[in-house]
Amino acid sequence: MPLLKPKELRSMRPEDIRAKFKELNDELMHERGVAAMGGAPASPGKIRALRTSIARIHTVQRELGMAEAAKPVKKAPAEKTEAKAPKQKEKKEKAEKPKKEEKK
Repeated sequence: MPLLKPKELRSMRPEDIRAKFKELNDELMHERGVAAMGGAPASPGKIRALRTSIARIHTVQRELGMAEAAKPVKKAPAEKTEAKAPKQKEKKEKAEKPKKEEKK
């Protein structure tokens, strides 16, 4: 089980990354179970390697999420003018309302 490199992870599709994460997580749970039962691990450094790979997957997923959030959202010019028009009407209506009469 070689370590996954960030460059390899970035070249993978998001579905493949999720599948790899699930596979590694299941394998880690199995190895921890063997260690908890008192069994000798086949490879002493395997748990550490699995944890490192899972952490790299989390990092790459977060980077991809941040990149998606940083993309600017473009609006059509027509939407902007329509959005302003109702607000201006509301302001005019508020200005036309008569003030309450004073109490006697």
